[in-house]
Amino acid sequence: MNNDKAIRVSGLTKYYDDLLAVDHISFAVPQGQVFGFLGPNGAGKTTTIRLLTGLTRPTEGSARVLGHDLASEITRIKKAIGVVPETSNLYDELSARDNLVFMGQLYDIPRQERGERADAFLRRFRLWEKRHTPFARLSKGMKRALTVVAALVHRPQLVFLDEPTTGLDILSARSLRALIRQLREEGVTVFLTTHYLEEAERLCNQVALIVQGCIVTLDTVEGLKARVRMQAVVEVTVGPGAEGGNRLLRFAAEDVPAALRLALAEAERQGRPVLSVRTVEPTLEEAFIELTGLSAEVMLTEKGNR
Repeated sequence: MNNDKAIRVSGLTKYYDDLLAVDHISFAVPQGQVFGFLGPNGAGKTTTIRLLTGLTRPTEGSARVLGHDLASEITRIKKAIGVVPETSNLYDELSARDNLVFMGQLYDIPRQERGERADAFLRRFRLWEKRHTPFARLSKGMKRALTVVAALVHRPQLVFLDEPTTGLDILSARSLRALIRQLREEGVTVFLTTHYLEEAERLCNQVALIVQGCIVTLDTVEGLKARVRMQAVVEVTVGPGAEGGNRLLRFAAEDVPAALRLALAEAERQGRPVLSVRTVEPTLEEAFIELTGLSAEVMLTEKGNR
């Protein structure tokens, strides 16, 4: 296996009849990183995961996953990866523990070790108290967490997470993001699709933006934000004045000194004391808008906002 790339994709393409779902995309995913695959609903994110995990065949192009050829070694690939689909693939009638033991059986883990691994994962991810609870009776957050855990039972080197926090409450989503960070710290490569730009900014080392089946750009999060750092932005908090209580003044200019001069001049004009000053870094959302020409809201279409 190449010693630094978990995934290599070249010209990968998928047609569904006349619909071009994935359009000749090429990219590489370094080992041990969280790779964000971002785009609005229908952009081709899930189709790409289905291609790379052998659930559908590409029309054109090639890929290597963990050093194995997608076309000829898919069985070896499936044994080495974990996949967390957008909709859970676990069994409602089985308990949390029995679902994990069954997944271990599917991956040919020896009988005694299946139970040991299931118990270890349940404790590690704070699901131990629910080990005998049927999957159908778990909370939405616990269902999502168990679905992720089930994909880790065989200790894969690479995990595909398709919209993992969609529909979760704030605490459950925060817990799942912590789990993703933990996987990265342990050297597991994570291929993450999400339409939550703030989530990607927190978690990802690299990000690919995909729109209508095409990769628009690929860079580190900081690299993408640097592309829109065309103006300096300064925020100044000013105290009470004739026009009321504290206010936040925000000014953009060619450089920080120029933006600061504008802000301070406005504070003086209003007769307000300056309480704090800070420069504002561009966000991944701002980079997305600039690089794709789409609004951030289009990312949440048909998905709902947390």
